[in-house]
Amino acid sequence: MTTNTSLHKLFEPVQVGAWKLQSRVAMAPMTRCFADDETGVVNPQAVEYYRKRAQDGIGLIISEGTVISPRAKGNPGVPGLYTEEQVESWKPVTEAVHQEGGTIIAQIWHVGRLSHHELSGGQQPQSASAIQAKGYVPRFRKPFDQPEAMSKEEIHEVVNQYAQAARNAIKAGFDGVEIHGAHGYLVDQFNSDVSNQRTDEYGGDLAQRLTFMKEVLRAVIDAVGVDRTIIRFSAFKGDNLDYIWEDPEAAIRTFVEAFREVGVKMIHPSTMNFTQVLADGKTLHQLVRKYWDGLIIGVGSLDPETAEQALAEGTIDLAAIGRPLIANPDYLHRVKAGTPLETYEAEKHLLTLK
Repeated sequence: MTTNTSLHKLFEPVQVGAWKLQSRVAMAPMTRCFADDETGVVNPQAVEYYRKRAQDGIGLIISEGTVISPRAKGNPGVPGLYTEEQVESWKPVTEAVHQEGGTIIAQIWHVGRLSHHELSGGQQPQSASAIQAKGYVPRFRKPFDQPEAMSKEEIHEVVNQYAQAARNAIKAGFDGVEIHGAHGYLVDQFNSDVSNQRTDEYGGDLAQRLTFMKEVLRAVIDAVGVDRTIIRFSAFKGDNLDYIWEDPEAAIRTFVEAFREVGVKMIHPSTMNFTQVLADGKTLHQLVRKYWDGLIIGVGSLDPETAEQALAEGTIDLAAIGRPLIANPDYLHRVKAGTPLETYEAEKHLLTLK
């Protein structure tokens, strides 16, 4: 078997924030529904699922989306980080990853309006404004419910829930957290004029709409430290495929200014297609790099060659791989050896642990 020697950046150990990583490859956060639907307790089988990716040499494992409260839930079977039982259930997972020399962080998540009252503890979903999303709840096959506009008291409560979930993540053995601020979920609902028509300090132009995101970031950074906190953001909205920033470069500048204001050091710009040109002949990550000199995680159907080139050029610092890591627990070993990768197939891999 011929070893692939042209992809050295992918396999390079690196210091990122508080973490010494085995490689520059990250495991992208992917909803797997590996928890008890009633309790949000992680299925014990998830231990081996995450262990194998650490064993493969994945540098940074980002967990599946993990909700911060009962009302934050928007999919059946997703795990939580708001009860002691949930915290305890994650400990064998984080211990297994650490035994293999890996690093794992929890993606903390509130879906906002992308839910249904039968999932969110019998209460109506929460959002920036009372604007119903189009579409259906994944794996639930019911339309998104009409959300309630959050009061300022509820906003402060949810900000505190993010901070508590971050503290619980550290208690569970996670090495840090990623705040899910992308793809049309709650943080993104405040960020977007599609879902935020507020007239108070949480509404207005884009810079003003980022107020909620900044409050969440400050609270989480205060809870676990800036060197253990990542923020994920996007132009892509999971419930609105036609949405696009009117001026992508101006929007990115505004986001970067907000990140600098709160002292963030690590960001995860998210897109479905890493090579898609967004504006001025540049991709999302190239535009972000134009204004941001901190850590950038790249994601978006990356293949090894594209990831290697982006790492070598300095566009990104870590390359996040999604579905190929579901289909190939030994992804890095295969890439290094030049062994063909198994193709991801939804029916085959969606609900199987490998």
